[in-house]
Amino acid sequence: MTALTKQPSFSSHLEKVDQKITQSLLEFGEKTKLRDACEYALMSGGKRFRPLIVILVAEALSNQLDVLDAALAVEFFHTASLIVDDLPCMDDDDQRRDKPSTHKIYGESTALLASYSLMTAGFGKIHQNAENLKNSSSPFSTSSDVICTLALSTATQCSGILGATGGQFFDLFPPDHSLETAQRVISQKTGTLFEIAFTFGWLFGGGDTKQMGLVKKLAHHFGFAFQIADDLHDIKQDEQENLKLSIAHMLGSEKALEYFQSELSSCCEYLKKLGLFTPYFEKITHMLSHYARFEK
Repeated sequence: MTALTKQPSFSSHLEKVDQKITQSLLEFGEKTKLRDACEYALMSGGKRFRPLIVILVAEALSNQLDVLDAALAVEFFHTASLIVDDLPCMDDDDQRRDKPSTHKIYGESTALLASYSLMTAGFGKIHQNAENLKNSSSPFSTSSDVICTLALSTATQCSGILGATGGQFFDLFPPDHSLETAQRVISQKTGTLFEIAFTFGWLFGGGDTKQMGLVKKLAHHFGFAFQIADDLHDIKQDEQENLKLSIAHMLGSEKALEYFQSELSSCCEYLKKLGLFTPYFEKITHMLSHYARFEK
């Protein structure tokens, strides 16, 4: 969804993320084929949408806390998942973001190791952001150790067999092509990464941990709205590729659009409940709505 992150109002946030990623590459050690593969995957034109959410949630909380390491953790997790998704044993995609997939340049073995490297580096960034909180001058009602534990718990649950890993399994080997299975794949494969993004922004941005249930519900509805919008936008392409677990393919454009609008409405409701419905998020919801109605 390129249009979502090419707006001028987001440019400064995205520049910060790109600068932080460039700096982080120094932490990957000496120059090797593996390090080059990590850099290639990270710098191949990603929209940085998930780290953007981390930053925007934290900004909405107005505690002036640095969440860039947490934002990078989400981007590392997301990039690692894309490397794996593209492998011949998975979705078998030769291109990613109009460039050769990581395994096409560096080979399958190195690509797989790059995904491991980025995943573990992401967990390291969670710890680093927690350490940053200890040096923060902002008043914090929850200790940095508790924040770190909650963030690690969210990341492990959302990336494991009950999260994105399980979602990829059911995407590859669906028990059927029912709406329920499609919803399960969206919830586990798409929704979990957004849950990490919203949760990290909330936790490291100084949000009330007692509201975590609402944050996760927000992420759930946002993930569904995001994926259905993407399905609607790509409906013609998906029909050609016969992607049976596409919501738009399954329900048809009209009903899928109604489903999208319901999820987006719920998303806005939770954004308002949590005090996150800033002009930035209002713009994102408007862009999602426009994207869902514009077929590629």
